[in-house]
This record gives sequence, structure tokens and C-alpha cells, in this order.
Amino acid sequence: MKDLPKDKKIILFDGVCNLCNGAVQFIISHDKKDIFRFVALQSELGIAICNYIGVDQTKIDSIILYHPGVAYYYKSSAVLEIGEDLGGIYSLAFVFKIFPEKFRNYLYDYIAKNRYKWYGKKESCMIPTPELKAKFL
Repeated sequence: MKDLPKDKKIILFDGVCNLCNGAVQFIISHDKKDIFRFVALQSELGIAICNYIGVDQTKIDSIILYHPGVAYYYKSSAVLEIGEDLGGIYSLAFVFKIFPEKFRNYLYDYIAKNRYKWYGKKESCMIPTPELKAKFL
């Protein structure tokens, strides 16, 4: 895809999910190396990226980490890759790679299935503050 920053990793997230929005805020505050950019899955660009990489976003209940021209990850693998990129203590999450992906994704899916019930849902996608606008595509 053209017009995507090649030197950034793009996190596609559920823009109406409170848990996902909290995770985005957490990542932004800990992204000291300015690695990530964010796109709501429901947005035009989010849909275009999913189509480009061949992921049906209507059938995936997950966060997606997309490194343009390199790879993409979803579910627990995306979370572990993000933790590794954040560095410091968060890179320790990578030890969970010792567990089979099927097991990790079972836990991920359980949380994803219940996220609206546990954390709630917004009526619309988050509008970033002017300070954060540069982090969103």
C-alpha cells in the first residue's frame, strides 16, 4: 500500500472497544522509540489495509500489527510483538511464545469475546487529541 509510513509499524484496533482504546493509550505512553502508528479497524484506511493484507476484518476479532512490506501479526502474536518493540519490562512478555499459539489465542479469544461486556463499548471511534493526532493515520 502506498502512503503508509515504511519506517513505522501500524496497529489496527477496534475503535469502539474501551479495552482496545485503553491499550492504545498505554502503547502511546510507552512507545519511547516512536515505533507505532494507529488505525481503527472500522475506518476507511483500516478496511483498506485489511483488504490489502488479505484479512477479513469482519471475521477477525483481534488487534492486528502490520509492518508494511515485512509482515503482519494478529491476536496473541501481535500483542507479544508489540511488547517486544516497547522494550524494557514489556519485552519480557515474549517468554509467552513458549506456549503454543493455539493456546495463547484461546486465551486471547476468550478476552476478546467478553471485552464489551467487561469493559464496555463506545458509540463511535475515539477522536485523538491534537497532541496525539500524529500517532493516528
